[in-house]
Amino acid sequence: MPGTYRVAVIGGRPAPVAGAKELGIDVVLFHEKGAYEESVLRHCEQVVHVPITDGQAILDVLKPLHEERPFDRVLTTTEPAGESTGFVVDALGLPGVSEATARALKNKVLTRELLDRHGLSPVRYRHVTGVEDVVRFQAEIGDRVIVKPADGVASLHIHPVAGREDAERAWRALQEAGVTLVIAEEYLEGPVVSVDSFSYGGRHLPIGYSEYRMNDRYVEWEVSTPSRVAAPHREELFELTRRLLDAVGLTEGPSHSEFVLTPKGPRVLESHARLAGSGAPELVRRAFGLDLNRMFLTVPLGIDPLPETSPEPLGGAAVRFFTPEPGTITAVEADQDAADVIKTVPPGEVPLVFLPYLDEFTDVEVAAVIGKNPGDSVPPLLTVADCVSGYVIASGADAADAVARCDRANDKIRFRTS
Repeated sequence: MPGTYRVAVIGGRPAPVAGAKELGIDVVLFHEKGAYEESVLRHCEQVVHVPITDGQAILDVLKPLHEERPFDRVLTTTEPAGESTGFVVDALGLPGVSEATARALKNKVLTRELLDRHGLSPVRYRHVTGVEDVVRFQAEIGDRVIVKPADGVASLHIHPVAGREDAERAWRALQEAGVTLVIAEEYLEGPVVSVDSFSYGGRHLPIGYSEYRMNDRYVEWEVSTPSRVAAPHREELFELTRRLLDAVGLTEGPSHSEFVLTPKGPRVLESHARLAGSGAPELVRRAFGLDLNRMFLTVPLGIDPLPETSPEPLGGAAVRFFTPEPGTITAVEADQDAADVIKTVPPGEVPLVFLPYLDEFTDVEVAAVIGKNPGDSVPPLLTVADCVSGYVIASGADAADAVARCDRANDKIRFRTS
């Protein structure tokens, strides 16, 4: 028997569709073969294989299904499918994230242009097309700058530049990586924080606010919420989030916005029209009591209302990735009391999700996943995508308590590498 609602979900690792059938929602997942966990199938009406970055290809296979039985929404929460999903949303005339909004958020030059147009978050920047552009911009700033892909995510290919030698090195690395669209920005001094929000009918509800610990390559290996450093700036960050989302034309769905708390006030780093990675929705659920994964489906469909006011924190939560020394693992040692639950990814198995087993830990205070086994390789931590050795997630009385619990578990789980 068909459900009351029908949605198309494009991509996702995993797509947050658990419990959809119980809510009367039929989900058709459009994804690439071999790129999703088989466990997601029990939550879906069907799966259609299609390149998730090709809007026209998605529309070609989705439109006949829509004509047969209309979709109420076409949604995604994965970065690569943002613009292609927007293309389909526009073509079908459905509410949701438009292609223009998805592009404005993905292209950091467009984001900066829109912020400037709306008088928000002044940051000096330039679209650069070669070494000389970078050198001139850095000389104008008179201090170090950041050079990075204008459509990049996950801390990949971020280069500080303080002179010509740095500029040449950065440009060479970007060219070798095949990066074609590059932005240079003034270096923003201060801690990085983020705000997770949900929007409906053009109204934006900021919910969680998090902070990070990262290495010298800007790789975030720990997330904790509610952020201690953001707390004094909470209202200013929330208002800036709302105005940012209005500027890019976002009216519905989840968003994740990152800021730097500079001496001159919060400045926008980047924003995304999707659920955040690194387990952020689960951290928000633990710390603030709102389930962003559920809201992803229920709020746009009118099953759940969007709360009127931002929630106060109920406690704290943190996730910390294990960061062993790069090399070949010779042994993994775990004390029995390291966490309430410890799971190990079986040898030879490569998880298709970033935080495997996370949905099994909703009622567990401290849980750990060991993602590597003896004989496996540990890569250098150059991007968040290299955080593949496992993780620990913890609830706490507040964020500091949750971080301390993660630290204790980390100390009791040891990776030996050669």
